Amino acid sequence: MAGVNLRLVFAVISSACWSSFQHGYNTGVLNAPQEVMSDWLQLDVLNGTDTTKKSTEDPKVTSVWAVAVSIYCVGGMIGGVVTGYVADRFGRKGGLLINNALVFVAAVLQGFSKAANSAVMLILGRLVIGINSGLAAGIAPMYLAEISPVSLRGSIGTVYQLVITSTILLSQVLGLSSILGTAEGWPYLLSLVALPAAIQYATLPLCPESPKFLLLNRGKELHAQRALNWLRGAVAVHGEMEEMHQEAEKNKVTKKVTLRELFSNRSLRQPLLIALMVMIAQQLSGINVVIFFSTDIFVKAGISRINSQYATLGMGAMNVVMTIVSLMLVECAGRKTLLLTGFIGMFISTVALFVSNIYSDVSWVPYLCIVVVIVFVMSFAIGPGSIPWFLVTELFNQSARPAAASVAVTVNWTANFIVGLSFLPLTLALNHYTYLIFAALQALFIVFIFFKVPETKNKTVEEISAMFRQQL
Repeated sequence: MAGVNLRLVFAVISSACWSSFQHGYNTGVLNAPQEVMSDWLQLDVLNGTDTTKKSTEDPKVTSVWAVAVSIYCVGGMIGGVVTGYVADRFGRKGGLLINNALVFVAAVLQGFSKAANSAVMLILGRLVIGINSGLAAGIAPMYLAEISPVSLRGSIGTVYQLVITSTILLSQVLGLSSILGTAEGWPYLLSLVALPAAIQYATLPLCPESPKFLLLNRGKELHAQRALNWLRGAVAVHGEMEEMHQEAEKNKVTKKVTLRELFSNRSLRQPLLIALMVMIAQQLSGINVVIFFSTDIFVKAGISRINSQYATLGMGAMNVVMTIVSLMLVECAGRKTLLLTGFIGMFISTVALFVSNIYSDVSWVPYLCIVVVIVFVMSFAIGPGSIPWFLVTELFNQSARPAAASVAVTVNWTANFIVGLSFLPLTLALNHYTYLIFAALQALFIVFIFFKVPETKNKTVEEISAMFRQQL
């Protein structure tokens, strides 16, 4: 862990932790209180719905609920589209600060939706917080990659996913019926997002802008050196400054990469394909099916609803633990090894989940289902959960990074949206055979990673670019 100092840790916490808080918290926050919120929709908002039916089975309520859940991903797609523009126009630090304004808008819309008896306010709030999360998913890993020493780039990049997993767990705990997952408490649960945004407003201005952005994008050499000195403390920065100067010279020749050039330039095509595939693989692996619908999965396996909620908490806890393990392993085991290990574990778990659903009438099988889902989440957390976010920033130089991040984040949220929207209809049509679709996709991703994804551990941006040039 050479190169770690208190200022660098403070910058990582101020930038990544409070940004990825929104991403994780709002991914899991609607899971536990689904029933009480559906009752509110049925009784107070959607007048004329069939109150003889249970609210979670009322088609009209189910449709509105599906929109409220999935609109978050639509917001993420919008945020992903504008990531490149915001990162270049306002900087990495500046972009994160401006992005926080959306959090306060979302907190007001969601927090007051019950008082106004308005499903529209709830849905708009989810859309706005989704835009915030989409922007954060592109800009925060970019900032982390640009302030990190090369030897710590993977570990620091993993922090983004670690906070996502921690805040998913936090949202599930706070959403319990014994805490805020009640008819009176859920508006507070949804408006809690304003607190981390306020903390970031107080702490991030104390940190410097990305040194690479200052030198390569703004040409401010003195400001860049001061920023790097602040981040490295007493460590000499001459070597890093020289590396940035060399990258700056190459950028003068290649100039800033537009979205069109990103797809048309032969030297960028392969890293772009890899970046997009790992993002698609992360979402089409089926992880958000588990995050969004874990409680329902356990209930259908024959476990009581209250035990299903606690099983979901156990799943979330293991997600956090294994992400910490990933943080410690990524610089020694490497990116490719952890990606392969994770997807192989997910493939085995998905097949086992399919088999356990076939024999769900056997008394001990529902509990096996809990174990299998937890192993699935552990496998995801060890590599596929964290690595795609920072791998994109490693595959591209400064001139191409914002455009590449914009495309990759948009694709990630699009895949997330497709999975979230299609899972319930697929399970109605195919029942447990739906899991075989995810197993087949995981097998394809294993083959792609094995043959196409390079190892980027301890390599500079120039060394990674040289690898791709040799393959042309």
